Amino acid sequence: MPIYFYWGEDDFAMERAVATLRDRVLDSMWTSFNYTVFLPDQSDAVIAALNQVMTPPFGAGGRLVWVVNTNICQQCPENVLTELTRTLPVIPDNSHLLLTSPNKPDERLKSTKLFKQYADFREFPLIPPWKTELIIQAVNQAAQTVGVKLTAKAAEVLAEAVGNDTRLLYNEMEKLRLYAGGSNQPVDMDTVTLLVRNTTQNSLQLAAAIRTGDTVKALTVVADLVNAAEPELRIIATLVGQFRTWLWVKLMMESGERNPQAIAKAAEVGNPNRIYFLQKEVQSLSLRQLISCLPLLLELEFMFKRGSGDITVLQTKVIELCQVCQRH
Repeated sequence: MPIYFYWGEDDFAMERAVATLRDRVLDSMWTSFNYTVFLPDQSDAVIAALNQVMTPPFGAGGRLVWVVNTNICQQCPENVLTELTRTLPVIPDNSHLLLTSPNKPDERLKSTKLFKQYADFREFPLIPPWKTELIIQAVNQAAQTVGVKLTAKAAEVLAEAVGNDTRLLYNEMEKLRLYAGGSNQPVDMDTVTLLVRNTTQNSLQLAAAIRTGDTVKALTVVADLVNAAEPELRIIATLVGQFRTWLWVKLMMESGERNPQAIAKAAEVGNPNRIYFLQKEVQSLSLRQLISCLPLLLELEFMFKRGSGDITVLQTKVIELCQVCQRH
């Protein structure tokens, strides 16, 4: 069935998938006739798209109708649901309906259940910034896609520089490809350091500064992140994830667990080899300190999600967190 539902926060990866689908479905000579995009500000975009997708394509190739940033799987009026029920099963094989959304579909809605029945669902999630193993895997996958050879250390440095920003990753990878110029020699760490601009600080460095109680360093990192236009909620999500991991590692240590695999499973750490380093990181903190940090982080997250957070609130909470980690 030629129906596709793409969703997730990684908009760059989604754009690449949309471009691949567009190239596969459309004939370049007939694109202007057979390619229609409905934007979210258009009224009745879904119904208009359903009417359009039922129109046979002109000339060669197929037809592609794209509904951008739809909320049809968050709320669906009854008249739209009726039209979906009537149209989705009978869309011609040479017409393709694509819907994209940054939000996770609500599994309870009838519209979501209907699309689950007929559509090809694909998720495009952002890798959590604290899951460094997955980011390094993404770096190596991008290198293979673009045609760049990287040393293991170069991949680690590049992962630290770009984080989970897929768009930045591919931009930097293209720069490295041009620099390599078709050479069979892998790009080394020094070359990556020279060519790839690190955003000077990232949210994991902020977590590390808070953990050591270094208030001045933490506030400097906050300022750098804000100046680099890093979304506050993404910064907070990284802090929550990192402190949650540290808490689980400390909790397992306090309970007497010594098996790295068991600790990794409890803390949801993909690589058990990281447990040794995580244990070193939490040695200077007590279990009570780590437990005390989480309510502050969750309160901070709530304030920003409610819309009452700003840079001053973020700075204040970072100072409070540093003070908690300074206590013995």
